[in-house]
Amino acid sequence: MTSPSESSPAGPAVHHTRAAAAVDLLETVRRDLDEARLPLALPGSDAARLDIRNALAQLDDYMLPRFRSLDAPLLAVVGGSTGAGKSTLVNALVGHPVTRAGAIRPTTRQPILLHNPADSGWFEDQRVLPNLSRIRGAVLETPLPASRAGAAPDAAAISSLVLLGHPAVPQGIAILDAPDVDSVSDGNRTLAGHLLAAADLWIFVTTANRYADAVPWKLLLDAASRDIMVAVVLDRVPPAAEAEVSADLRTMLQREGLGAARLFIIPEVTLDGLGMLPGGAVEPLGHWLHELAADSAGRAEIARRTLNGTVRALSGRVAALAQASREQQQSRDVLARDVRHAYQDAGSRILDATRDGALLRGEVLARWQDFVGTGEFFRVLEQNIGRMRDRMGAFFRGEPAPAVKVETAIETGLQAVIVDEAANAAEDADQRWRSDPAGRQLLGADDLSGTSAGFADTVAAEIRAWQGALMELIRTEGQGKRTQARWLSFGVNGLGAALMIVVFSMTAGLTGLEIGVAGGTAVVGQRLLEAVFGEDAVRRLAQTAREDLNSRCHKLLQAEQQRFLDRLDVSTGVPPEVLSDHARALLELAGTA
Repeated sequence: MTSPSESSPAGPAVHHTRAAAAVDLLETVRRDLDEARLPLALPGSDAARLDIRNALAQLDDYMLPRFRSLDAPLLAVVGGSTGAGKSTLVNALVGHPVTRAGAIRPTTRQPILLHNPADSGWFEDQRVLPNLSRIRGAVLETPLPASRAGAAPDAAAISSLVLLGHPAVPQGIAILDAPDVDSVSDGNRTLAGHLLAAADLWIFVTTANRYADAVPWKLLLDAASRDIMVAVVLDRVPPAAEAEVSADLRTMLQREGLGAARLFIIPEVTLDGLGMLPGGAVEPLGHWLHELAADSAGRAEIARRTLNGTVRALSGRVAALAQASREQQQSRDVLARDVRHAYQDAGSRILDATRDGALLRGEVLARWQDFVGTGEFFRVLEQNIGRMRDRMGAFFRGEPAPAVKVETAIETGLQAVIVDEAANAAEDADQRWRSDPAGRQLLGADDLSGTSAGFADTVAAEIRAWQGALMELIRTEGQGKRTQARWLSFGVNGLGAALMIVVFSMTAGLTGLEIGVAGGTAVVGQRLLEAVFGEDAVRRLAQTAREDLNSRCHKLLQAEQQRFLDRLDVSTGVPPEVLSDHARALLELAGTA
């Protein structure tokens, strides 16, 4: 077997070319998985985030190291349930206590990796399990009892890996004693999962009383999905029950896709004074490990098989992540659509209120009638339009009520409409989001069901700006025309007030005095403007003023809805299409690993 310091290729050039291409792909996948985000609280998102973390750990701990070092020794991880006898088994394989065993749980907190001294170079750096620091262990000349052997179960030592070279371990295979998969310690359970994910093969230890437990079987099913080689050690089997128990376990393994797993039986025996099994108890397992170590082609096949299965499983994980990312985007789109619909509906209601004559009632109507002088104006309207042009100038040169009162009334009424509808939209959007888990997460404890602070003042300022722009329209239209003297005699504010009245009724179908006071009031303004500018100009002025008003209302509502949309300014990091491409590429790689 070659050492890690030798640079000669272990196989054909094409094999190493494929391995290099695989490393490139896996590094790209790893980078994108690290950048992937699932920010919204959707069903299954927590599990998907955990899947990302596990996939990253397996890429770092196993896949990338194995592809980069195809000649490295196989890593056999010994795992199993609490009290199954894992450490006792490992001690028996090397012939004396090297890892702690006993009744106090957890015993194996600091994992120990046993290797042949000739293989030490493969494990001393961070090639595998890079997140665990290395501690070099040593075998004492005078063996300690198993209850005192190995590293002390110190919680602080969970981030370390003890390396122990021992000639009893065959060259080409390393044995790693992992914590309990169902440990009372959360850290132990997590570490056990990471160690098993980094294995080329599993030696799974269970007992005659606990071989059907759910937790170990969940891990065994994961092994089956990865097509990893598994050896099952059935420990503490009473001689009288061996046939029945072993047959039942074989049936279960066959049913769950693990029929090829090797099964080793360790009878129920009394441990010696050092807490050791009799030498012959683990002889079949030890012989099997030595056979694997001696067969370089067999080791390569095990590594290839595990790589294939692990890459294939990663492909499925990445495909599931792509789907989760699509669901994040879809949820974000739904939440954004809910907000936009709420504010679009508000905009439509504001538009309706400004064109159905509703604003020509109440205070606006009273101020307009004060301004134009209802009786005189309606007598003028009964005359023909030619005589009206001459008489209206004299009328407006009198001392009517200030036009600014009309503007103020319009400002107040329009402001109330816009603020009310914006508040309705905010309440609607808030309710829609709170009915959605992702929306509730984004809102948190914040209350967005009303308008933002200062919104009413912002609306008032925008209305005044619109009124100012409308006055400027009138000035521009009157400048340089024969009508200049006439519109100057009427006054910009007076004509502006008339144009506002027309704007708020131009699409309401108000065509004559017979419709009512509001309709008649609108006609007064329209006739006045037509007398000054002409019919086509009035139509154009009103249309321009209305479009400007609609644009300003739209801008106000957009600013309000942005309070919601800013919370959606979250990214999944990597497009789902890229993840789907990775999943396909990984599936192709699984057939050539």
